[in-house]
Amino acid sequence: MSKGNTRLSWGILSTGKIAQRFAQALAASQTGELVAVGSRTQASADAFGEQFGVERRYASYQGALDDPMVQAVYIAPPHPMHAEWAVKAAEAGKHILVEKPIGINHAEAMAIVEAARENDVFLMEAFMYRYHPQIRKLIELLQAHEIGQVRMIDAEFAFQADANMKLGHRLGDPALGGGGILDVGCYCTSMARLIAGVALGKQIAEPIEITGTGHLNQMGVDAYAVASLKFPGGIVAKLSTGVQVKLNNAVRIFGSRGKIEMLSPWLLSAKGGESKMIVHRQGEAEPQELVIKSPGLYTLEADAAAKHLSNRQAAWPAMTWDDSLGNMQTLDTWRQQIGLVFPSERPDAAIPTVTRRPLQQRTKHNMRYGRIQGLTKRPVSRLVLGCDNQKTLAHASVMLDDYFSRGGNTFDTAWSYGRGLPEQLLGQWLRNRGVRSEVNIIAKGAHTPDCQPEKVGPQLAQSLDRLGVDHVEMYLLHRDNPQIPIGEFVDVLNEQRDAGHIGVFGGSNWSIERIAAANTYAREQGICGFSIVSNNFSLARMVNPVWAGCVSSSNATWRAWLVEQSMPVLAWSSQARGFFVDGRADPQDNSDAHLARTWYCDDNFERLARAKRLAAQRGVLTINIALAYVLSQPFMTFALIGPRALRETHTSLAALDVSLTPNELAWLNLDTDQP
Repeated sequence: MSKGNTRLSWGILSTGKIAQRFAQALAASQTGELVAVGSRTQASADAFGEQFGVERRYASYQGALDDPMVQAVYIAPPHPMHAEWAVKAAEAGKHILVEKPIGINHAEAMAIVEAARENDVFLMEAFMYRYHPQIRKLIELLQAHEIGQVRMIDAEFAFQADANMKLGHRLGDPALGGGGILDVGCYCTSMARLIAGVALGKQIAEPIEITGTGHLNQMGVDAYAVASLKFPGGIVAKLSTGVQVKLNNAVRIFGSRGKIEMLSPWLLSAKGGESKMIVHRQGEAEPQELVIKSPGLYTLEADAAAKHLSNRQAAWPAMTWDDSLGNMQTLDTWRQQIGLVFPSERPDAAIPTVTRRPLQQRTKHNMRYGRIQGLTKRPVSRLVLGCDNQKTLAHASVMLDDYFSRGGNTFDTAWSYGRGLPEQLLGQWLRNRGVRSEVNIIAKGAHTPDCQPEKVGPQLAQSLDRLGVDHVEMYLLHRDNPQIPIGEFVDVLNEQRDAGHIGVFGGSNWSIERIAAANTYAREQGICGFSIVSNNFSLARMVNPVWAGCVSSSNATWRAWLVEQSMPVLAWSSQARGFFVDGRADPQDNSDAHLARTWYCDDNFERLARAKRLAAQRGVLTINIALAYVLSQPFMTFALIGPRALRETHTSLAALDVSLTPNELAWLNLDTDQP
């Protein structure tokens, strides 16, 4: 809301029942007014406009977004359209209230949240029950330990909708994200995470175990399903949902000294009224009945958005961005447990970008590039995206789309990753986007125990088949086997190069001695040698190998050799696997055993302290300094990054704008006492 305005001007995208409820709520709002509606047809927009007195009526959702009178939009079309229009709304500079679920999976939710962050607009997922005074009262009771220690949560939300189990209906059609889990099970999940969080002295808790079962009907959507969640502190929850079964639709919380019953937790009166909550305390003859009065749910929702506009997200217990992301992650796992995969999520799906626009690089981005001798078609982005953390096509598509749009053009994968799934996902993405001629692919093979020359050809052939390509720009032997004469490896790599299957090649986790021997052999034979090496290289010293057989090139001997040989480094674990993330590493906390075993030592914590000091001076994150250290070396480096979320990609990209002097490099690495 601009300064001086007393009311927020809303546009509504869609004209269905939930959109009508929100339009009615705005009429009672003290902060907002409905000024525009966008629909897929002019007829429906006109009918809606007549019903609610809206003069600005558009035969498209984009029309409402283009209207300068609209400050905020309520997005209410079917589930699969939420992400597209939320991102487009953010790009149009509109504040966003998006109907639950925020997207059909966690990947879409990430795209929406990052679009809101980047475009500096308000975003909130519309779980209307979170704004009701009943939730405030529940939190008060739990914080006062009125029923002792919370032990079990039972949340139900289901209804009978047999007539809607058909294609074209949002409840029955898998292509529309049908079924109970996304439609109403999301309420149960959000409630359980809220209750468990409050019980643990926090705002929200994420489950540490999720198991689910359910029945998929003839349409292929979940007719009814149950999930069991385990939270820290021994709290467990049972969630029950469905669209073909009627339940009590209540929430019960069982503690060590009583229970709380919420008889109407979800669908409280849209126009306001009373709700009841019953508290059973141990030792009391009669339960306490609490009556809570409130205005309409959707009016509270609209007013909450207006109230928190300047903060860009609502205050807890409304849905914060992290809350929405965590909720979608739990829903994804629940669906995975019962085998519910929507058509757009299948590994071979021809899914479009989130915005449905062709993928292309942004006109403005900060990606930097380097050249590798022997690669003539295109440069290599200094940040290389590792393709080993994407488990679904939906996740891979969002991550790879974003990286490519920001100038990234090089992807790292391996025959051994995820039993071939990452290569398949990367290949499907390349086919879906049609960008093969614009990218570089790094493939790896012959990992221990298959580190023999005869394994290279078959594994490479399988990788090319999974990727759906006839060659890769770079190929790396994933491990070395010192028992094999070096010439056998060099010969087989040259055979694959001569056949046109690979461009330049090298080794990952190879020693200086073996690389030097390989190149000596190649010179003697008049054939190609190693052009690249991919070892660990980071500001932190690798105390113990991340995995058996790993080699680090971070020490002074390696650095001097790399300068002398002008050997490009594809640096894996370039950010020490999160050691430099603010608040992650703590010498007094070894709960992350992998992080502690690999990186914890006095000299690394001194490097961390210096990186923090320099980051504060530069106004960047500590992790940006750590990555800039890798990219600022006097030899060519390319940093392999393995983000699991868009936010991780974006914080990595910020390092490209940080340049470090030779003296700063030396100081960070403890070679000098003054920066």
